[in-house]
Amino acid sequence: MEWQGWLSLSVTFGSVLLLMLTRLSPHLVLVGALTILSVTGVLSATEALAGFSNSGLITVAAMFVVAAGLHSSGGIDLLVNRLLGRPRNVLGAMVRLFIPVVPLSGFLNNTPVVATMIPAINAWSRRINIAPSKLMIPLSYGAIMGGCLTMIGTSTNLVVSGQYQALTGEEGFSIFAITPIGLPVAAIGVVFMLLFLPRLLPDRRERKPFENMREFTLEVAIDPHGPLVGLSVEKAGLRNLERVYLVEIDRRDSIVTAVPSEEILRGGDRLVFAGETEAISDLLRINGIVASINTDKTPLSEDRAERRLVEVVVSQSCSSIGMTVRSSRFHDRYGAIVLAVARNGERIAGNLGNIIIKPGDTLLLEARPVFVTRQKYNKDFLVVNDLDTVQPRHKKALLSWLILLVLVTCAGLDIISMLNASLLGAGAMLMTGCLSVSQAEKSLDLPVLITIAASFALGAALQKTGVAQLLAQNIVSLSGGRPWLLLVLTYAAVSLMTETITNNAAAVIMVPIVLAITASAGLNPEPFMFAVMMAASASFATPLGYQTNLMVYGPGGYRFSDFMRAGLPMNIVVGVSTVSILLLGWQLEL
Repeated sequence: MEWQGWLSLSVTFGSVLLLMLTRLSPHLVLVGALTILSVTGVLSATEALAGFSNSGLITVAAMFVVAAGLHSSGGIDLLVNRLLGRPRNVLGAMVRLFIPVVPLSGFLNNTPVVATMIPAINAWSRRINIAPSKLMIPLSYGAIMGGCLTMIGTSTNLVVSGQYQALTGEEGFSIFAITPIGLPVAAIGVVFMLLFLPRLLPDRRERKPFENMREFTLEVAIDPHGPLVGLSVEKAGLRNLERVYLVEIDRRDSIVTAVPSEEILRGGDRLVFAGETEAISDLLRINGIVASINTDKTPLSEDRAERRLVEVVVSQSCSSIGMTVRSSRFHDRYGAIVLAVARNGERIAGNLGNIIIKPGDTLLLEARPVFVTRQKYNKDFLVVNDLDTVQPRHKKALLSWLILLVLVTCAGLDIISMLNASLLGAGAMLMTGCLSVSQAEKSLDLPVLITIAASFALGAALQKTGVAQLLAQNIVSLSGGRPWLLLVLTYAAVSLMTETITNNAAAVIMVPIVLAITASAGLNPEPFMFAVMMAASASFATPLGYQTNLMVYGPGGYRFSDFMRAGLPMNIVVGVSTVSILLLGWQLEL
C-alpha cells in the first residue's frame, strides 16, 4: 500500500477518533478530512467535492423542504390532534404515539418529524398527566423505526443509495426497495417497545405548572370562520391546558368570568388566558384561534403565516409608555400585535387592552420577520428576542398532504426518480404557499448536509487508494468466506460505528469497504447495502448515534444511562431481526 493509502487510512481513523472523543461538530471534522485529502492530492478537486452534487444529498435537501411544508401548513398538527386523544396509561399513550409517528417517518425525514412532534408531545404529556420521560425516547425510537420503511424515510438510506450508485454505476434503489426488511423489523421493534419500554424508562415529572416561571396574560380571539365556532370550551380543547388557563371571555356586550366548560364559543370572542411563553406558542397553533386585534382590520391582519412570536423589553424612551395597549395603537406604530404582557417576572391580571405600558415590561408580540431586524436599532426596546414561532397555515394542511401523496406515488411507481419527485414536491410546497421561501431556507439543515457531502470524500479515498480492497480481503479471510458471517460482521461494524459517530458518516465510510467485500467474495451486494442502511439507522443505545436521540435528550430529562438501559436491548432485537430477514429472504451468493 502506497503513502496515499496510509494517509487515507490515517485520516479516516483520525476522523472517527475525533468524532468519538471530542465535541467537535461532525461537519467540521469531515470538512477537515476532505481538505487534507484534496490538498495532498489523494483526491482531485472533482473527486473531493463530488458529494456536494450527489443525487442522494440533493434528495435529502428537497425532503427537508417537503417536511417543512407539512409542518408550516399545520398538516402534522392535523394528524397528531386527531390521533393522540386522551389515553389512560403509558402503554395506551405509546400506541397512540406510534400510530402517526411510524408511518409519517416512513415518508418524511425523521429529523424534522421529531422536531415538529417534540412540543406537541410535551404539551400532550402534561394534558394526560404522563411524564415526558415516558414518551420522548419512544418518539425517537418510533421515528427511527419508521425511517426504515422506505428509502426516503431517513437521509441515511438516500445517502447509501446515492453512494452505491456512484461507486458501482448501477441504478439506485427504488423508494420501497427496503420496505420488505423495514416493515417486519419495525413491527417487531414496536411490539418490543410496547412490552418493555414502559418499565425501562424513568418517570421524571416536570415541576408544577407556573413554578418559578414568568407568566403572561394572553389575549386571543375565535376566528369567525374557524372550526371552533359553536363548540363548547371543553370540546374545543381549551379547558385542560395545564400551563395556560382560560381566565375570561370578552364579548362585545358582556364578559364571561369563571368560564364554565359548557360555554359555547362565538366568532369574534376574545379569550383571555394566563400562561407561559412556550404554552402560548402551542395555543396559537390551534386551528380556529387567531391573535386578538382590538381595532378594525389593519394591514397586519393579512398574511398571518409570515409572522412569528417576538419577545421585547420596553425601554425608558419607548413612546408608548403611559398608554394602554389599546390606546397606543401598537400595531400601527410598530407593525406588531401585543399578545401578552409580564411585569417584574409575573403576569398582569385583567383585560390585555387596558394594561398600561411601563418601562421594563416584557411584551410578547406577533410581528413580521423584518420587525426583529428593524427594532434592534430602535431605542424603544432594550431586548428583542425572536422566538421563531410561526402560526401554521391551516388552510393549506390538506394540500400539503396531497403534495406528499403525489410525490410518494410518482416515486413509488417509478414514474419519475426520487430526486425529481422530491424536487417537484419541494417546489410545489413553495408555489402553493404551504411555506414561505424563508421557512424553506431555514428547513435546510446545513450541518447535516455538509456532513453528508464531505463524508463522501473519505469513502472515495478509501476506494481509490485500495484501502477498502485491502480491508475487505482481510475481513473475508477472517470470516473464512462464509457469507452469513460476513453479513453479521457488516451489520455489527456499522452498528458500533453509528453509536459513536454520526450515522451518515458511519454509512459512507463503510459502503466502499462493504462493496469491496462483496466483490472479493463474489457475493450479492444488495442485501449488504440493506444491512448498512438498517444498522446505520437503528441506533438506540446512546444519544450521540442518531440525531433524533439527541433531540429528545433534553426535553425528556434523560441521563446517558437511560438510553443504555432502553437502547441496548433494542439494538439486539433490531439487529437479530434484520440479519435473520436478510438471510431468509435474499440470496447472498451471486
